[in-house]
Amino acid sequence: MTTTGALPSAQLLRARTAVVVAFVAAGLAFSSFIARTPALRDTLDLSTAQLGLLLLCMSGGAVAGLPLSGPIVHRLGPGRAVLAGALSMTLGLALLSIGMFAGLVPVAAVGLVAAGLGTGVWDVAMNVEGADVERRLGRSLMPRLHAGFSLGTVGGAALGAACAALGIPLPVQLIGVVVLLPIVVAVAVRHFLPVPEVTPGEAKSSSGVLTAWREPRTLVVGLMVLAFAFTEGSANDWVAIAMVDGHGTSETVGAIAFGFFVAAMTAGRMVGGTALERFGRVAVVRATAVVALAGLLLMLLGGSVPIALSGALLWGVGASLGFPVGMSAAADDPARAAARVSVVSSIGYTAFIAGPPLIGLLGEHAGILRALFVVLGALLLGLLAAGSARPLPSRPLD
Repeated sequence: MTTTGALPSAQLLRARTAVVVAFVAAGLAFSSFIARTPALRDTLDLSTAQLGLLLLCMSGGAVAGLPLSGPIVHRLGPGRAVLAGALSMTLGLALLSIGMFAGLVPVAAVGLVAAGLGTGVWDVAMNVEGADVERRLGRSLMPRLHAGFSLGTVGGAALGAACAALGIPLPVQLIGVVVLLPIVVAVAVRHFLPVPEVTPGEAKSSSGVLTAWREPRTLVVGLMVLAFAFTEGSANDWVAIAMVDGHGTSETVGAIAFGFFVAAMTAGRMVGGTALERFGRVAVVRATAVVALAGLLLMLLGGSVPIALSGALLWGVGASLGFPVGMSAAADDPARAAARVSVVSSIGYTAFIAGPPLIGLLGEHAGILRALFVVLGALLLGLLAAGSARPLPSRPLD
């Protein structure tokens, strides 16, 4: 979804700020409970495998919503689509809180499905808006937008660590997020780029999603995003559990490890634009895959808490740029951005539906640290698919 004609610089800068807020809010909403997965598990009295299946509910909701996100963004515009996703996320977190208060796993599962559905639509819509703002500004912006998402996750991790240290139950923590999230997002989307009106009597064009599913480059970009989404998502879902169960730490240290991961990922995204402009997408994606591999091995084989924490830092840096680079690559052609971002996101989020139960089931039988070795395969896939991120010749930004 793009607009036509030049926009005043002040309006463009307001749109940039608004889309940054959307990314930050999405990260905070997500990490508001992911940083405290041990508390989620213990409150509902779940095993590691059962926790993986519960997390699958959110991933399943996201994957179910992603194929619909392209047509939704195409019809409503990015702003309204982001707001719709945020409202679904708010409802989901409210149900999750109620389910934990009442000890009802089915209610919590329904809440995670609603949260995942909102996440999928929100993710595609804000990436489409970010790509449009990026093109109009004429400089690299997408890594810093995803750094905004990571800043939101850092905030959520800090909130989770503080609440865990103070003994505040996770359901109580979620109440504040439920109250504030829709207000913040509703204010932000008012400043998104204007959506062109359809002339009366003019048929609205097709979203082009089905065509995008038949494009080889789009599919390979999707595989690259899948690899890095699995690398990132594995840490999001399991790094706290890895510290608590694998290294014998407290829940507070587990939340701190998650904070280390997302802080490092944020730093990588803040400087990622400069690296991309200097070395190009393909070289940077391959280099970050190697860094992620080093961090993963330190986390799993380091043998001590300080080394594991340093591994979380490298893991975060290595996972930082694959997803935003994939979104930029999918949105190279503004006319097809919504459809291609939808397809790439749909493929990428397969990692989130396969990852939690796979690692959870392996962790139940072999231990969480050994289970996380499956991330090595994802990193190899990322290395092989990195060439697809090479910019299209018509894209002037790169």
